[in-house]
Amino acid sequence: MGACIVDKNNIILSTGYNGFPYGCSDDEFPWEREGEDTKYKYVVHAELNAILNARGKNLNGAKLYVDLFPCNECAKAIIQSGISRVIYLYDKYSDTKETQASKRMLQSANVECRQLVTDKKNILLDFER
Repeated sequence: MGACIVDKNNIILSTGYNGFPYGCSDDEFPWEREGEDTKYKYVVHAELNAILNARGKNLNGAKLYVDLFPCNECAKAIIQSGISRVIYLYDKYSDTKETQASKRMLQSANVECRQLVTDKKNILLDFER
């Protein structure tokens, strides 16, 4: 998971990814998705990491690009930070209570959300000339 926040001129203000908080080693915390002790209690979502990584920059009116539609916890941070648009690729968890709460809050706060629809199936980066 990754997130990128840009200003009105599409200049990157900040980026973030799903990961453990600073100082918490990947070797000491679980990375499993299922089981008794999973990563979900420990991982900071990409959206929140991008907001925190902005380090106080003015995010009012900014756009957030992200893989999945934001969860309810990230929606709160998006609203509080002043981000006005969310562009996402997938709405994988649309039927969950958390995502429904997220959509309700974002709509109430007038944060525009739209899914990026493209006819492209992949993007190839070629680093060889």
